[in-house]
Amino acid sequence: MTSPAPALASDEVAIDAFDALCSRLGRFDDRVATEWADGYFTALLTGARTIMPSEWIPKMLGDAFERAFADPPDVAQAMSTLMARWNMIAAELHPDALLDEPDTLRLRPLVLAVDADEKQRLIDSGELSADEVADLERTGALWAVGFLDAIDDFAADWQMPSDAGQATEHLEQCLRCVRALTLDDAGVAQHLLEFYPGQQLGRDELIDEACYAVQDLRLLWLDHAPRTPPRRVEATPGRNDPCPCGSGKKYKRCHGASGALH
Repeated sequence: MTSPAPALASDEVAIDAFDALCSRLGRFDDRVATEWADGYFTALLTGARTIMPSEWIPKMLGDAFERAFADPPDVAQAMSTLMARWNMIAAELHPDALLDEPDTLRLRPLVLAVDADEKQRLIDSGELSADEVADLERTGALWAVGFLDAIDDFAADWQMPSDAGQATEHLEQCLRCVRALTLDDAGVAQHLLEFYPGQQLGRDELIDEACYAVQDLRLLWLDHAPRTPPRRVEATPGRNDPCPCGSGKKYKRCHGASGALH
């Protein structure tokens, strides 16, 4: 396995801005957190088609975006921040790079890792309960939830064609790796027993497996994206035929004239 390249300084600035923006949105919708939003974006960029902001913002953020960013300059800055992170993920999942180096782990999800001292501080301070801190130990779980929420919101885009054959099974195998990040300890143990017999994968390895699965999904959808129906083009009348608009003129004297408005 090849580790992802370290983030550039400019990337770190963009990630910090994205984190601050998600914190602001989270005050209007408690579902929104940096890790969740990053997973949501990743699913949108993995799927079968390009989804525009006008389509995903209402599903992802509801009215939180409008409530958090009301003034036009504020909206423009917020969109710039969102698209900066969007473009970073898109670059990590660029098909040419994935095909050129299929064994390289390119995807760098934003997942929260809390060390033992910080967990104890959160409990002692009363900021989080022991159960809530235990949830933090499932690093990557919130990212996976965001990924799966995006699939639910755009379920029609994740339906394989009826003639996809083994691709449908491959799709499910990849999604299983993402879902594994949401499992509790017992669920993870069962997952490892069933799909990784004889292996003991830690949390970091499970996250790597999920990221590789997402990279595979990106290429899978490129091969099985919905086909665009062919555009129907009406036959053009001959220059001396009557114009189909019903004017009574010959086509060359009406809609077939050079520079005519159609």
